[in-house]
Amino acid sequence: MKHNIIVVCAALATSLWAGSAATQAGLCERSGTLDSAYCDANGDLVADRPNDKSKLRDPDSLVWAFAPIEDPAVYAQLFRPFTKHLSGCLKRQIVYYPVQSASAEIAAMKTGRLHFAGFSTGPTVKAVNEAGAVPFAAKGQGGAIRGYRLVAIVRSDSPFFTMADLKGKRIAHVSVASNSGNLAPRALFPTTGLRPETDYRPIMSGAHDKSVMGVLSGDYDMAAVASDVLERLVERGAIERTSIRVLYESPLFPTAAFAYAHDLDPKLVDQLKGCFFSFVFPPEMTVAFNGDEQFVPVRYDEVWRTVRAVTDAVGVLPD
Repeated sequence: MKHNIIVVCAALATSLWAGSAATQAGLCERSGTLDSAYCDANGDLVADRPNDKSKLRDPDSLVWAFAPIEDPAVYAQLFRPFTKHLSGCLKRQIVYYPVQSASAEIAAMKTGRLHFAGFSTGPTVKAVNEAGAVPFAAKGQGGAIRGYRLVAIVRSDSPFFTMADLKGKRIAHVSVASNSGNLAPRALFPTTGLRPETDYRPIMSGAHDKSVMGVLSGDYDMAAVASDVLERLVERGAIERTSIRVLYESPLFPTAAFAYAHDLDPKLVDQLKGCFFSFVFPPEMTVAFNGDEQFVPVRYDEVWRTVRAVTDAVGVLPD
């Protein structure tokens, strides 16, 4: 009996040592969708900071970038007041790096060249999974984050009142790569009783506004479009809001995430967050970002849930 107890204790000690060694080596039994280089022990879907304190970074100069949606030079100028604010707030040099593509931005964070960055909707998921990005903020207004929704619209005088009423009808999607105009409907419409390619054959209109106008003209019985495009058409007076009925509205798709590299020193991370959330957008930033006026705290596991659902369903990252 004594021999058996000794054997069990030795085995337990070996197991504990192996687990500790694995943790110190940066390995983890639970990484979820993350690259094997990262660990997600608490299940919040983002990379944990390294256990080894010698691997934490606290550089004198911080390099950052924003999603290359348009000419990178435009954003370098637009974010100049914010970059200056960060420099004073963090008391260190802040360098804005004009990346040329989402893939280049993700690669730069993965290799340590970017310390924090703004990623657009779909690339945020890839940055989290492949580059150890940890989203913590988004642009917003009045404490609410900026985003858009997939909406299914019909003419207000149409005979369609449920999504199932549209089986076999003429339904417009926008384009193959469009999130709200194609990917999201394929992932989310089946939950409403209407299955693309089974209950109807999507017709690609080429643009969100063309889909909306096509519904009003009778070319389409229903269209899947982005809510922000619909709102802008109403605001410009291009359509009357009363001429459209919304049959379905998805959860929010955030437009961008600001994320720090998972291996930044936690004290630096806390300072960075404080500097982000104390910044009030100057007028030129508010105009450029459709009324956004501040950075708002976000949790990736919650706010990007719908984006991940679309990705899981269709196997393609939205823009």
